[in-house]
Amino acid sequence: MTLRVTEGQQDGWVVVRASGEMDIVTSPALRQHVHDAVADGRRNVVLDLSQVLFCDSSGVGVLIAARKLMRSCRGELRLILPAKGAEDGSHVNRVLGALGVRRLFEVYPDVLTAVSDEASPLSA
Repeated sequence: MTLRVTEGQQDGWVVVRASGEMDIVTSPALRQHVHDAVADGRRNVVLDLSQVLFCDSSGVGVLIAARKLMRSCRGELRLILPAKGAEDGSHVNRVLGALGVRRLFEVYPDVLTAVSDEASPLSA
């Protein structure tokens, strides 16, 4: 399976939606979208991973690198993961938790919540 990545804007945030599998071959596409957003001067990025069905260590590496990049430019990175984690067909939440890096990310249940100034992230 491949990774499909699309980009849009919502309330001043760049929203990057990924669907499919994030692995060593496909995850660079996601990384490129984040880098392009920063290069264009955009500092608020939401990564919607709710349709990602598989994520290996290279995908996790891309997420950690994106977080580091956004922090270095004083930007903000927010993730969307399925509300029920692995039960919704995605194991990204489980992989992040197993590797002990889930707590590094601000996770929201959906894009509308993520782009809201008043929203609080889900607990790790």
